[in-house]
Amino acid sequence: MKKRSQKLGVIIPLLLFLFATPDAGAQLLKKLGKAAERAAENTVTRRVEKETQEKTDTVLDSILEPGEKGENPEIGNPNSLPTDSNDVPTPTGSISEPGKPDNSAVESQSKSITVYSKFDFVPGDKTLFFDDFSNDFIGDFPSKWNTNGGGEIVTLNDSPEKWLELISGYNVYFLPDVPKLPEEYTIEFDVMAIGLDNKTSSTAIMQVSLSDDDKFKEGANFVQARLPFCQYASVGINMENHINNQREIYSTVKADLRDEVLDRPHISIAVNKQRFRLWVNEEKHIDIPRIVPDGEVLNTLKFSIKSFKDGKERIFISNIKVAEGGIDLRRTLITEGKVSTNGILFDSGSANLQPQSMGIIRQISQVMLQEGGMNLKIVGHTDADGNDAANLELSRKRAEAVKNALTSIYNIPSERLSSEGKGESEPISDNNTSDGKALNRRVEFIKT
Repeated sequence: MKKRSQKLGVIIPLLLFLFATPDAGAQLLKKLGKAAERAAENTVTRRVEKETQEKTDTVLDSILEPGEKGENPEIGNPNSLPTDSNDVPTPTGSISEPGKPDNSAVESQSKSITVYSKFDFVPGDKTLFFDDFSNDFIGDFPSKWNTNGGGEIVTLNDSPEKWLELISGYNVYFLPDVPKLPEEYTIEFDVMAIGLDNKTSSTAIMQVSLSDDDKFKEGANFVQARLPFCQYASVGINMENHINNQREIYSTVKADLRDEVLDRPHISIAVNKQRFRLWVNEEKHIDIPRIVPDGEVLNTLKFSIKSFKDGKERIFISNIKVAEGGIDLRRTLITEGKVSTNGILFDSGSANLQPQSMGIIRQISQVMLQEGGMNLKIVGHTDADGNDAANLELSRKRAEAVKNALTSIYNIPSERLSSEGKGESEPISDNNTSDGKALNRRVEFIKT
């Protein structure tokens, strides 16, 4: 301690002298010569090494000031969350206790449906791929996917839903076994994020790629959308494409998704030839008319995540659906008098409408408003899971829920609508596969 005090007694006056008399300070430093230069270089080197070891995120993280959104270090912290038997944490409040009524959840759903009333995404009418991992075992990598990294199926808390946990890494991709993509199609999936806080990197992203490479490279032709998960700043959605190895578009669209990514967002994408649109929940953020390479050259869908802290920040996806089309249901209903869709979605085993279904119901309401003399019968269908009687009742309630949405949200007179349930009695596909079940869960609108 004595030696340290002696050194301070010399250093402090010296520093005061240097700041007070710049010319004299410069002369003194010059006299110190190369020894001082070497010492300074060593100090800088040690500092850089220390900073590199403690924080490996990008330079952007050191420029943007953490805490801009508010100091809440426990946002999504897995240490503060309940866990299941596999020690997989679940975001607080995302899943209600079984057997107990969750009135707040019902109120929230009603509010969400109202918000989604202007949602204009319409999913494709022909399912090409669907996976909720129902046929895969916990801990396995899903059978209908490929990867050059890792990942496994998990459940969260006491929910029966299954999720694929993605692994963050450089050039690590997850490829669902989607058939060759047509010129017009839609992509939908749910995301769950755990462990995010105000230190989550500004470069923490989920990348959704459409590529002409069917393995683990970007390809000569691709479109990439990068969804941000940063919590301390609004980063925006980055869009990029390459056409014949040449970049034509690289842009970042303003989008503050900090709250959305914490609350199980539903992502919807529509590709109509060269046009690319992307919604997060009910809000459309991307609509670029000529970003997709012309023609059917992008045949592979890829997911990847980057810059997440291993073991702390965890990302899951589920309910991945790819469907051909995205047709105008209004025109079909007017010309053919009947339309069937499996794009109207409900919570598992219930008649609670998922808000993202409102794009289709909105189109039906537009037909009803235009065609004042048209009446409709709404028919609900289920897959074959469960017993016949329960499915019949469930399909009836689901058809009634669609009718109620048309009357309460879009003000269609109830006397112009009727509803009916047919349960599992009229399947249009194989109930032994997840793809077939997805096709069988449908709603029909029939002109009467």
